[in-house]
Amino acid sequence: MDRMLVAVFDTESKAYEGKKALHQLDNEGSIVVYASAVVGRNADGTTTVRQSDDPGPVGTLIGTSLGALIGLLGGPVGAAIGAAAGLVGGSVVDLNNARIGEDFVDDVKQQLVPGKFAVVAEIQEDWTTAIDTRMEAIGGTVFRRALSEVRHTVNEEDVAAIKADQAQMKAEHAKAHAERKAKLQEKINQLDSKIQAHLEKSKQRRKASEAQEKAKVEVLKAKAAALKAKVAEIHN
Repeated sequence: MDRMLVAVFDTESKAYEGKKALHQLDNEGSIVVYASAVVGRNADGTTTVRQSDDPGPVGTLIGTSLGALIGLLGGPVGAAIGAAAGLVGGSVVDLNNARIGEDFVDDVKQQLVPGKFAVVAEIQEDWTTAIDTRMEAIGGTVFRRALSEVRHTVNEEDVAAIKADQAQMKAEHAKAHAERKAKLQEKINQLDSKIQAHLEKSKQRRKASEAQEKAKVEVLKAKAAALKAKVAEIHN
């Protein structure tokens, strides 16, 4: 199962140990780490990325779900970290992009107070004991949440409401005098812009989802190739 994982630690060095432990479990075949980063919570509530994975397919992954979560953990100001750390990649930082619930973000924020650090990772795991045992031994508090399905459609209720308002204004526009027509037309144009913005947001979310799935496939292919090479080496 694909999950978002956050392990919170009291010190930065412990967080690095946690990240190392995650990748050791990956090497052992217990889990798959698609992308990971070490973050710290600042006194002003923003989040600083201390260490992230190398660019490449994983970097593309960080630009979607993981980057969105890091932005949410940092709050409105923290959402701007993407420009400096290469984590958000221009995607809209919201719960839909992070693919987790608001309660999960709130739970992590309560633990990840200023001065603490965390390993944030998108992983695949079939059982939780392996990670929990390693993280708890280092002093980490683990939070995890299965990733929700990506919504490929716009918010139908919002769009329907906007279109209803627009239809009403168009009906009034047809009967209005010249001066009133201009004002109504301006409002109609504004509503049309909102509809287009909804459609564009849906399009960007779909593109991010497709890029993320392709990146995951590349990560899994690389792991399969490495395993095949090891097996061949043993037999030779």
